[in-house]
Amino acid sequence: MSSAESTSRTDPLVVLLYASDRTTRENVRLALGRKLAADLPSIELVEVATQPAVISTMDRGGIDLAILDGEAVPGGIGLCRQLKDEIFDCPPVLLLIGRPDDAWLATWSRAEGALSHPVDPMRLPEAAAALLRARRGAAVQPR
Repeated sequence: MSSAESTSRTDPLVVLLYASDRTTRENVRLALGRKLAADLPSIELVEVATQPAVISTMDRGGIDLAILDGEAVPGGIGLCRQLKDEIFDCPPVLLLIGRPDDAWLATWSRAEGALSHPVDPMRLPEAAAALLRARRGAAVQPR
């Protein structure tokens, strides 16, 4: 049973946020709020500032969505690809990229979504909600 199947519809969705810059983490936190959409449960945001913290948090499991800053030092783009290579049934990843022209890097990293900086408080919650809906929908489909 996947982590998405083992949680009830009312348990908070756990979103991992990786950004080395405190201001970026704050902007994402404020844009996401506590609830992304009426049809989704509330979210619990786990903020980390280093790649080792991302890896250990993801290894523990229970993450429904990861938001990785591609502009972090070290960057989230290569980290995304590493997570996709190393974690079975890796949760979806939303990359924050430096500019729209960097979208090909998000494709290379196998991220399910990408948005460019600066953080858009309208588009970020919509993109996160879409990825979480897709993950939850896949968990309830018979295989």
